[in-house]
Amino acid sequence: MAEKNKESNIADAEFGRLSDTQVVGSDEDVHRNLEMIFDVPVSISAELGRSVIKIKDLLSLGKGSVVELERVAGEPVDLLVNGVLVGKGDVVVVNDNFGLRITEVVCTEERIKKLSSSKDDE
Repeated sequence: MAEKNKESNIADAEFGRLSDTQVVGSDEDVHRNLEMIFDVPVSISAELGRSVIKIKDLLSLGKGSVVELERVAGEPVDLLVNGVLVGKGDVVVVNDNFGLRITEVVCTEERIKKLSSSKDDE
């Protein structure tokens, strides 16, 4: 058995204070760091609207049923990246496919606020 009497030099870790104005490096360094994540796949979706219905109503849905969404016709569609709202836009048709013309991008501060408030709700 190893002896437990041996002295160890253990000290608390010390970290510098982070600030909003902290320098992260040159533009070239930042670009090089971003290149590391360029190939990371993300899920992008456009949300037309939402609705809450009872299970009995859900089970009675069939071909030709209409589900009313909680969004007014003509209102912009939400653009979500990995389930997080990042913008809004208008639905367009491009080469027989649906697309989204982005009309608004949610600012970073607002996205962070929504993320932190959703974690507080959990």
